[in-house]
Amino acid sequence: MAKLKIGDAPLRTEDVRFVTGSGCYLDDLRPQNLAHAVILRSPHAHADIRSIDLSAAITAPGVVAVLTGQHLDAAGIGELLPNERVNVYSGEPFRYPTQHVLAKGRVRYLGEPVALVIAETKAQALDAAEQVHVDYAPLPATTTIAEAIAGGDPADICLEWLVGDKAKTDSAFAKAAHVTRLNLHNHRISTNPMEPRGAIGAYDPASGRYTLHVSSQSLHASRDRTAATLGVEPAKVRFIAPDVGGGFGVKNFAYPEMALLCWAGKVAGRPVKWVNGRNDSFVSDHQARDNDARAELALDADGNFTALRVWSRGNLGAYLTGSMARIYTEQFVKLPGGPYALPTLYADVGAVYTNTVPTGVMRGPGFGEFANIMERLVDLAAAETGRDPAALRRQNMVAEAAMPFTNAVGAVIDSGHFARNVESAMARASDGYGARKAASEASGKVRGLGIGYHMKATFGAPEENVELRFDADDKVTFTTGTQAIGQGHETSFPQIISDLLGVPTEDIRYRAGDTDLIVKGGGHGSSRATFMAGTAIFMAVEKIKEKGRRVAAQMLEASEADLDFADGAFAIAGTDRSIGLMQVAARARELGEPLDTYQDFTRTHHTFPNGCHVAEVEVDPETGVVRLDRYTAVDDYGTVINPMLAEGQVHGAITQGIGQALLEQVVFDRSNGQVLSGSFMDYAMPRADDLPSFDVSFDGTLCQTNPLGVKGAGEGGTIGAFPAVANAVLDALRPYGVTSFDGPATPERVWRLIQAGRRG
Repeated sequence: MAKLKIGDAPLRTEDVRFVTGSGCYLDDLRPQNLAHAVILRSPHAHADIRSIDLSAAITAPGVVAVLTGQHLDAAGIGELLPNERVNVYSGEPFRYPTQHVLAKGRVRYLGEPVALVIAETKAQALDAAEQVHVDYAPLPATTTIAEAIAGGDPADICLEWLVGDKAKTDSAFAKAAHVTRLNLHNHRISTNPMEPRGAIGAYDPASGRYTLHVSSQSLHASRDRTAATLGVEPAKVRFIAPDVGGGFGVKNFAYPEMALLCWAGKVAGRPVKWVNGRNDSFVSDHQARDNDARAELALDADGNFTALRVWSRGNLGAYLTGSMARIYTEQFVKLPGGPYALPTLYADVGAVYTNTVPTGVMRGPGFGEFANIMERLVDLAAAETGRDPAALRRQNMVAEAAMPFTNAVGAVIDSGHFARNVESAMARASDGYGARKAASEASGKVRGLGIGYHMKATFGAPEENVELRFDADDKVTFTTGTQAIGQGHETSFPQIISDLLGVPTEDIRYRAGDTDLIVKGGGHGSSRATFMAGTAIFMAVEKIKEKGRRVAAQMLEASEADLDFADGAFAIAGTDRSIGLMQVAARARELGEPLDTYQDFTRTHHTFPNGCHVAEVEVDPETGVVRLDRYTAVDDYGTVINPMLAEGQVHGAITQGIGQALLEQVVFDRSNGQVLSGSFMDYAMPRADDLPSFDVSFDGTLCQTNPLGVKGAGEGGTIGAFPAVANAVLDALRPYGVTSFDGPATPERVWRLIQAGRRG
């Protein structure tokens, strides 16, 4: 029986069922009398719907029902509203177009749901969907931020917000010895988790209750939003998530299909299943990034940063999804200087609508976009002023002795040793670099080294709750409102409980992924789970000890003040008399005073994971091919519960950042809004041979804002990898006069940059 400690690295408990094929994902579920649904999506990015002819589809073999936007009102199905509709800082309402779960009168992006076909089999539903005849009147499509702004339509602007001290910032720029200026486009990407989105909807007419099995990473919030769309109380909707094959943010918010499948179950009078096809995922899953920026960094004669000025606009796509407006009004400007001691800044922040797939969140939303701006600026400033990029960073970073540090927008950063991370990472990364660079040059290639420092604040839902129940079989049942989507919660949470309560992990049952199990839950997003649920666990354990001490004192005929608790037992201090926790729990049940404890927790502070990532690339000037040769990371995630799990999270996050830096990009046809990268034939995902072995190490400072000292570890690698790899490519291309580029460093793009540099 294993009693684990925080910091141990046991193998993942859940992997046994995953590697033996006994996991249960959405598509593995096959309830009795199951019908199947197919969604007919718009082939146009922008068009009016003149008419929809269902006559052939309704009479097609096996068809149960066909639903369109004209059926919404009669069914009482309302609009799908975003989570936040007002800027909490300014009180200004966000502008947003009405989003229906099936298009009514007009489609605004390629892939928007137009009809839902329910049939006995999926094949029959697919056949019938082809017989739904929609008469479209195509309209001009807007695909870029610049086009949305130039159009001059106020409805295309979601928000505009000014942050910081303009007068102070302008004064600092007027006095600057040097100003570095940079225009950047953070290109759009598609998240592509292993398991596509899907759902099975059912309705019980006796109770008037909907049940939706769904591949989602935020059950309670999505349930609440879906219930509002259906026009019922949240208690009338139950969401259940079996094993979820990844999310990375794309499964964070409510989608039209959630309400659609609940409605379908009611119309069909039986369970209805839908699983998104991979090609449909490219035009219906929330995409990410897509941000334009103009940035300026002011430096004094000694190279100290004195001010930052940023103009930024984000592309929301056709609709405002989930909490996307908050990403721009909070997360984007929460840490504008990241780890740097910026005296002042001024940011003009906004977001616009276009006729593209709606954007959502993907690892490090807001923080990743701003970190890319800052890290690219710092490297360019170093090049322009003849300084070493690592030294310039260390010189301008907040000192460890200055913690807690209040940044220019008032965020309080509790802990960190940023300069030390840069020094450690560079010492590892630069070892032997000179010889490798010389060898590349001897073979006609060029080599570059780039730094990307990441920092984020853990956000997500501000509340979490857990329950610890002591069962009659001497087991502990742990229930949480957070959710596992591949992080290893079934291993890490019992590990925390085992450390705090001294209970073997084999005796801890894990329950999650069902809105009926616990009253609320923040799901998994913004690297919040261990911080939020871990804090709630710690608080619950303190209550359990307090309740248990009273019962143990009676059983041992001792004073409560004389009892200590350690390693799963209450003991009389200075004696060998003790009694185990499970014996105490059994006696407490007999007394009608069970040790069972429910605990909720509302955060008042964030955690600030951070770290220095260094990429090394080799570029072939004749072909433009970039090879990522080495990658080094030194990260501060505070207390690391399970180093193996944390390292796995870092590896995956780095890979996604590398994917954006070198390979991935969603491309639209500017003339009509068609997606040109709508399959894996056109959208390049990173593969094993695109990656080197990662040199990852942890050097944590205890977080001061939670009792476990943890910091979220799930997103930092993605935030740091994109600018690190981009800066490495720019370092390699510096001999050709290349100072910046947008998009992934594909061979064609790099080759063209080199040719332009040679001509210049």
